[in-house]
Amino acid sequence: MNNPEQKYRRFQPITLHDRQWPSRTLDHAPIWMSTDLRDGNQALIDPMSVDTKLHFFDELVRIGFKEIEVGFPSASETDYTVVRRLIEENRIPDDVTIEVLTQARYDLIEQTIAALQGARRVILHLYNPIAPSFREVVYRTDKAGVKAIAEQGTRWVKELTAQQQDIEWVYQYSPETFSSAELAFSKEVSDAVAAIWQPTPSHKMILNLPATVEMSTPNTYADQIEWMQRHIQYRDSIILSVHPHNDRGTGVAAAELAMMAGADRVEGCLFGNGERTGNVDLVTLALNLYSQGIDPELDFSDIDRVKQFYETCTHLPVHPRHPYAGELVFTAFSGSHQDAIKKGFAVQQDGDYWSIPYLPIDPADLSRSYDAVVRVNSQSGKGGVSFLLQQHTGYELPRRLQIEFSKVVQAIGDKTSKEVSGSDVVNLFNETYLDVNQTYQVVSSQVISSKRDRIHTHIRLQHQQNVIEVSGMGNGPVDAAANAIAETLGLAVNVVDYHEHGLGKGANAEAMCYVEITIDDVTLFGVARDSNIMTAAVKAIFNAVNRFIKQTTPKMVVNQ
Repeated sequence: MNNPEQKYRRFQPITLHDRQWPSRTLDHAPIWMSTDLRDGNQALIDPMSVDTKLHFFDELVRIGFKEIEVGFPSASETDYTVVRRLIEENRIPDDVTIEVLTQARYDLIEQTIAALQGARRVILHLYNPIAPSFREVVYRTDKAGVKAIAEQGTRWVKELTAQQQDIEWVYQYSPETFSSAELAFSKEVSDAVAAIWQPTPSHKMILNLPATVEMSTPNTYADQIEWMQRHIQYRDSIILSVHPHNDRGTGVAAAELAMMAGADRVEGCLFGNGERTGNVDLVTLALNLYSQGIDPELDFSDIDRVKQFYETCTHLPVHPRHPYAGELVFTAFSGSHQDAIKKGFAVQQDGDYWSIPYLPIDPADLSRSYDAVVRVNSQSGKGGVSFLLQQHTGYELPRRLQIEFSKVVQAIGDKTSKEVSGSDVVNLFNETYLDVNQTYQVVSSQVISSKRDRIHTHIRLQHQQNVIEVSGMGNGPVDAAANAIAETLGLAVNVVDYHEHGLGKGANAEAMCYVEITIDDVTLFGVARDSNIMTAAVKAIFNAVNRFIKQTTPKMVVNQ
């Protein structure tokens, strides 16, 4: 990765000396257009089926989208079927407009229009790339060549839609790769298309300016949008739309600044799904507005439902740290954060502006809740489970044990489909790791001798009706106990990890020990507590052995 300046050309800033967008603020929602069923669907390893897309469409309607791109009917049999079923089954509400995409080819435009017979209102979206790399590499033509494609495609759309006057047509044109094209040429092509379509203030066309590949910082994209909205012809007859991608990780910021720069409409996907790094994330964009007191006109009041259907339909996970929708975003694990949030809730009054430390919006607005004690269900991760256990018991689980135990809790949540209470979590942990001494119960343990780093331990065990005495040498009580098990019980125990901490203070203090072992390539955790730290360590390793025996039920032969 040396000398990037010799390989990559720096994006040049836009000359816009009197830019206005930096001093503007957002005060209303844009026109939202969901591309989940087309752009987002194209990026899936396993694209959605017809029924899945129809279910997704219904959910987008429920959320409040009024414009939904439903597919590419001339290029996909699935998309064609979806369009026909939406129309024939009367699934499109009167206040919702579907959008379809087509390339600038006569046969594809003709097929697209045929798929839309019987629709009430349709946005027909035509696009063609105009940037230098596409002109020169993909199309092997010049500016005049790609401009001619846009003009001819628009003429065909105008001609063919005029033959279907029972449908209210809205035309949308995208100079694809706008983000890397010359501004003056983008305007030239856009003006030529508008001149053919002849939009009016009462019958506007949509000019969509996509950051097909995010090429620059968000402020530069905003400059591009402001320059275009100042200079394009027919501005009062055009809905200026943006379609930001997220190649540089700033898609949301680019969309927000583009709206400040004059964009009327935003295209994107719910959680930013799409080619490469995805389209702009509409959930984040909408709830950013909400957090500033602006009605986003989209209903995310049950964010877990939105996340669940999205994950089911796309087979893509929503990251646990995703803004607003992530599993952990309203949960504080840090003690200082927890304390600040508690104090914030203590002084928050009904009717006051929301002002809780670390929580930019009220989780309850999204059907989420925050309490001093984290609540757990089948969707909870290791962090929430371990935090809850720590609050109830003081146990500080090592990370890999957190992962293992969270699966136990999730299994109960899945089985019952109910919240797992704090007491349930404690009982599950005790049953899984502490109350497992039915096979071998440590009666006592003591150090017989200690030389340098080696100790000799003696352990008395209760096994069924018998008391067994075993001993071993090692560099500590855990190692010695492992060697005693290997020599006496015939199990090759390898200690992988060991953690300990104190519980309580003074005379009632106890030691809590966690061991991770392997036996015959099986990894297990053992946990124990005792007033004596050595005894706690020995109990922990035997509890791990007991768990192994319970799982594998081997016939144990004890050497007397």
